[in-house]
Amino acid sequence: MKVTISDVAKKAQVSKTTVSRILNGNFAHATLETKNRVLQAIRDLDYRPNALAKGLKLMRTNVIGVILSNLKNPFWTNVLEGVEDASHRMGYHLMICNTNEDQEKEAEYIKEFQRRQVDGIIINPTVLNDELYNQMINEMPVVVINRRISNQNAINVVVDNVKGADLAIRHLIESGSKRIAVFMFNNEYVSPWMDRLKGYQSAMLLHGYTSKDFRILKLDQKSRELNEIIKKYIREHPDVDSIFSTNNMITLVLLDAIRELGLSIPKDLAVVSYDETIWAKYLDPPLTTIKQPGYEMGRIATVNLIQTINGKQNPNSKSIILQPELIVRTSSEKLTASEFTSI
Repeated sequence: MKVTISDVAKKAQVSKTTVSRILNGNFAHATLETKNRVLQAIRDLDYRPNALAKGLKLMRTNVIGVILSNLKNPFWTNVLEGVEDASHRMGYHLMICNTNEDQEKEAEYIKEFQRRQVDGIIINPTVLNDELYNQMINEMPVVVINRRISNQNAINVVVDNVKGADLAIRHLIESGSKRIAVFMFNNEYVSPWMDRLKGYQSAMLLHGYTSKDFRILKLDQKSRELNEIIKKYIREHPDVDSIFSTNNMITLVLLDAIRELGLSIPKDLAVVSYDETIWAKYLDPPLTTIKQPGYEMGRIATVNLIQTINGKQNPNSKSIILQPELIVRTSSEKLTASEFTSI
């Protein structure tokens, strides 16, 4: 039979009220001897409080909803690890949904989390449901990660993507690249992608280039022809000597396209990719990347959300900006003419 609070009270020879207080961490009305006796009875009987009943009493579920835009992207593995570690340490459980950049699916998940009365939501938004975001932020604790939305009251945890792109372009120029192209997904609503384009443009201008020197390939994220589109661009722009890929999903297609064209990295094309992944250093050649602090993004977002749930959030902590890091490997090393002849 299921052990009840009455069983614990009987074994410890105290009232159910006393057991309830001690379970909730309220020791003010109990002696040390009584507290220890109750805790020992709980251990002896292997008593497990009804989490749902406790949650209803406290108006809490101790569950956090997580809504992400694309779980195919390995970046989110690191983010979720940070979310999981922080939430577990702080006594919360997770419900995770993947919108796959679908506006309607995102709206469905938000409404479902609200119906299930999760204590708060961490969301990497499609940025296409402004009215729903505003309602959500007004009604419950929310932290927006990776992308910015228009609501000025939202708590944001993002990476400085302009700086990340600047690091990539500066490195390529300093390594000898002259004609640098940037490949990106075409979505004006997604702030990281637009910020990386902005970083590319500003870095080029700072190094003496003009807007006429910009080489920008905008791709449809849902296209099934990415490989052919990229190969066509490389064929039609033989002057390009390096490519900055703003997304690791683009990078995978890019590397395949370069191989199919019979070109060599970095001899024919130097490559820098946004996002450090577990496989980047094992490629041939190893891939130069801009590392995002994904784990920290997840951890910080979770801590801020739970602090907000507990009414302890600093009202000035509206925008937390994390810093990217350049990791240099062989894919971006431009070789000199003499080095080519010695290979």
